[in-house]
Amino acid sequence: MPNLNKLRTAISGGHGGDPADGAPLSSLTRLRITLTVFFALDGFLFAGWVVRIPAIKQQTGASASDLGLALLGVSAGAVVTMMFTGRMCRRFGSHPVTVVSSALLALSIALPAQTHSAPALGLVLLVFGAAYGSLNVSMNSAAVDLVAAMRRPVMSSFHAAFSLGGMVGAGLGGLVAGGLSPSAHLLALTGVGLVVTALAGPSLLRHTVPTAPGPDPAPAPGAAPARAKDGAEGKAAPRRLDRRTRRLVVLFGVIALCTAYGEGALADWGALHLAQDLDAGAGLAAAGYSLFALAMTVGRLSGTALLERLGQTRTLVAGGAVAALGMLLGALAPTTWLALLGFAVTGLGLANIFPVAVARAGALAGPSGVAAASTLGYGGMLLGPPAIGFLADWFSLPVALTTVALLAAAAALIAYSARNVSAPEPTSAARAGVAAEGAREAATEIRADVPADATARTAHQEG
Repeated sequence: MPNLNKLRTAISGGHGGDPADGAPLSSLTRLRITLTVFFALDGFLFAGWVVRIPAIKQQTGASASDLGLALLGVSAGAVVTMMFTGRMCRRFGSHPVTVVSSALLALSIALPAQTHSAPALGLVLLVFGAAYGSLNVSMNSAAVDLVAAMRRPVMSSFHAAFSLGGMVGAGLGGLVAGGLSPSAHLLALTGVGLVVTALAGPSLLRHTVPTAPGPDPAPAPGAAPARAKDGAEGKAAPRRLDRRTRRLVVLFGVIALCTAYGEGALADWGALHLAQDLDAGAGLAAAGYSLFALAMTVGRLSGTALLERLGQTRTLVAGGAVAALGMLLGALAPTTWLALLGFAVTGLGLANIFPVAVARAGALAGPSGVAAASTLGYGGMLLGPPAIGFLADWFSLPVALTTVALLAAAAALIAYSARNVSAPEPTSAARAGVAAEGAREAATEIRADVPADATARTAHQEG
C-alpha cells in the first residue's frame, strides 16, 4: 500500500508525502507523535491521582459512600465540560483546546491532596473532572481528524499510549506511595504535566490537520475558511440521522459505557480493594492498576491482529466474556496475587471493546456517532466509581466490584445482538468522512463474524 510505504519512510527520517494528500506524510507523522505524547500524559496524570485515592480517603476521613459522592465531582465536571468542548473545538480549533486543557489538568491534579473533608474534595474534583473531560474530547477530536488524513487505522495507538502512560504513572505512584505524601507526589505531577505541555504544546499548535483525501464536502453555511484545517472545522455540516441509526449509535455507546465502567471502577477502587480487603501494602496495592493498565496496553497493541483473525463480533463477545471472568476473580479472590491476576485478565478482556464499539458507531453515523458513543463511554468510566462507592457501603467492596463483571457480560450480549448492523450508504459515509479507504469500504456490511481486512481496519479506529 503506497501510503504505508510512505509512512515507513517518514518514520525512518526520509522525505515522504503525496501532494494529492494535502500535506507531507512526515508532517502527519510528527503530529501523530505529538498527539501520542498528550494521550500518554493524560493517562500518566490520571493514574498518579488514582493510586493516591486510599491515602486521600484516609486524610479526609471519608466513608466509602462519602468518597463515592466526592468522586462524583469528577463525573459531573467532566460530563458538563464534554458538552461544551465540541463547540470550543469548532470555534478555536482542537489543538489549542488540547494544550489549554492539558495545562489545566496538570494544575488541578495538585488540588485533591490539599483537602481535609469529603465536601472539599468533591469541589476540587469538579475542577479536575472538567479539565480531564475537556482534554479527552479535544485530543480525541484532533486524533479523529488525523486518522482520516493519514488514511490508516492508528486511533488504537493513541489509546494504547494512554494505557501505557497509566501503567507508568501507577507504577511510579506505587514506588513512592510508602515514602512520599500525597501532597508532594501530586505537586510533582503538576510540575511534570506543565513541563510536558510546554514542550509538546508549541508543536501541536504549529500543526494543522489537512483535509482527508477524497472529494471535498460542501462547506457548511457560514463556515469560516480560516478554521478549516484544524479540529472538526472544515467538515460538512452533520447530516441528520434517522431514528434507527440514532438507536444503533446509542446501542454501541452503551457497549462502550459498560466496559468503561469497569476501567473507571478499577482505577478508583482497585487499589483500595487490595489494601482494605486483602491487606496489601501501599506499593503492592498501587501495582494493581499498573498491572491492569499494562494488560490494556498489550491488548490494544495487538488489537488489529485480533480483529483480523476473529472479526468484530467475536472480538467483542470474547472480550466481554474474558473481562467478566477476570473481574469475578479479581473481586472475590482470597489472596492478593489471585486478585492481581484477575485484574490483568480483566484488562486484556476490556482492551478492545471500547475502540470497536466507538468505531462501529462512527461507521454508522460518522463523526457525530463517534462523539455520541465516546461521551457515553467516558460517562461510564466516570460514573462507575461513585456507583461502586454506594454499593460498597450497602454490601461490601468485593460485591460492588462484581458489577464490573455483570456489565462486561452485558456488553458481550449486546454486541452479539448487533452483529448484523450495516454501515450507511456510500455517499453518506463519504460525506461524513468515514470512508477513508473509499466508498467501497463504507458500503461494506460491518459483520464481526466476517473478519475481512477492510472491516478489521475500520473497526479498530477509536473515537
